[in-house]
Amino acid sequence: MLIPFEQLAPDTLTGLIEDFVTRDGTDNGDETPLDTRIERVRRALATKQAVILFDMESQQCQLCLRSDVPKEWLDDLDQLTAQEE
Repeated sequence: MLIPFEQLAPDTLTGLIEDFVTRDGTDNGDETPLDTRIERVRRALATKQAVILFDMESQQCQLCLRSDVPKEWLDDLDQLTAQEE
């Protein structure tokens, strides 16, 4: 299930992003400051290049590139986001 990032409390979103950018294997030797990496992810979410995927079975969230998500899921997310506007 995809979750609009705007629905998350600011602290929750920040925690999710920080977890993602500090996870083993995500920096690939990149020495970019943490704040910069966090801002890049926020920008990717805001421009819809990235989405938040919630796995009901594991009760875990993860960040994914929009291009890696099935179109049907994206259609559902777009409809949900449009209803909120």
